Amino acid sequence: MVSATDWESSPVVERRPKSVTVTWVFTGTPIPLVALYETLVDGATIDDFVEWFPGVDIQQVRALLEFEAQELCSTVER
Repeated sequence: MVSATDWESSPVVERRPKSVTVTWVFTGTPIPLVALYETLVDGATIDDFVEWFPGVDIQQVRALLEFEAQELCSTVER
């Protein structure tokens, strides 16, 4: 079983407590993480995403994906 990612320890995301759903967003933006995953699933590239969602830069996206990969690897090792 795969456990959920511990986003609390990622510096590139934050929660928006005033949001109705308390969504995880890219730090300093209103852009939810799910927007990245939905965009990639739809066939867009990371470059497309940062162009379409001003406020998020490519370094944030890469850091997010690297963080998620590390979380998945550590979950497998447990």
